[in-house]
Amino acid sequence: MLKGERMIEIENLTKKFGDLKAVNNLSFKVEKGTIWGLLGPNAAGKTTTMRILTGYLPATEGKAVVAGFDVFDQQNEVKRITGYLPEHVPLYPEMTVRSYLDFVAAIKQIPSKQKSQAIEKAIAVSGLESVRGRLIRNISRGFKQRVGIAQALIHDPQVLILDEPTIGLDPAQIKEMRLLIKSLKGDRTIILSTHILAEVTQTCDGVVIINDGNLMANGSLDELTATAQTKNGVFIRIRKGEKKQEELFNKITGVENVLFDGEGFLIEWSKEQNIQKDITQTVVENDLILLEMRPLAMNIEDLYLKVVSGGVEQ
Repeated sequence: MLKGERMIEIENLTKKFGDLKAVNNLSFKVEKGTIWGLLGPNAAGKTTTMRILTGYLPATEGKAVVAGFDVFDQQNEVKRITGYLPEHVPLYPEMTVRSYLDFVAAIKQIPSKQKSQAIEKAIAVSGLESVRGRLIRNISRGFKQRVGIAQALIHDPQVLILDEPTIGLDPAQIKEMRLLIKSLKGDRTIILSTHILAEVTQTCDGVVIINDGNLMANGSLDELTATAQTKNGVFIRIRKGEKKQEELFNKITGVENVLFDGEGFLIEWSKEQNIQKDITQTVVENDLILLEMRPLAMNIEDLYLKVVSGGVEQ
């Protein structure tokens, strides 16, 4: 976990719908000024968790605190400091972008003297200047999503909760949305839910992985991949490498697995050992020409597939 002031704390959170546990004894913390991904397959419990955090849905059991305010006992305070982008933004297509944000500002009880400035700031930050006077029905999906961001930002919240913020966008719009979200961090703490791995690796500082409502992993990306990796290893490429040379590396004390994949050799050994020097020595002693040598590292995709299949749980 990244070190710093905690902005969001969830302890033993559970939500039941009849006999179904949508969220089961969930606990995690998010540090101030970071972007944290809530990652999991569809129906994992991500949206339920976000709705509880924003005060839109009560929990069955457990505790949730945002910026020191208890989500269950101090809902109004939590809503004042939290901006929420639901998966399906409730836009009014017959309104212009500007009039819709004026309507949202009134709902969020922004004082009349501050309202115009708040609207203009939200439009500028969200990149809506070019469509501010257009009807919402006539703007693109990407701009509609930006309007959703603007309504979440209009009261200048400390925390942003974004539910699948890039869903339905084309590749160019996805890239723009990621840049926008990253530009909002620092002054704000952001949680975004997604089932898309690239969303986490390209946007987030850390991740909470849940599956069937259960916490599977939580921490910075580097921490999680290092913890989940059970072996050390290297990939080496030698000139005129071939499968029969696997035996040379299998003879090295401590080597547990060698695989020639057509381009080079993937060599693994236990995490407690370091035998890279022995591998290099084997290359030299057998008059092989080393073209490349790099460590094998688990990436977030490997980790995700491992934890959702039950291979890792924290």
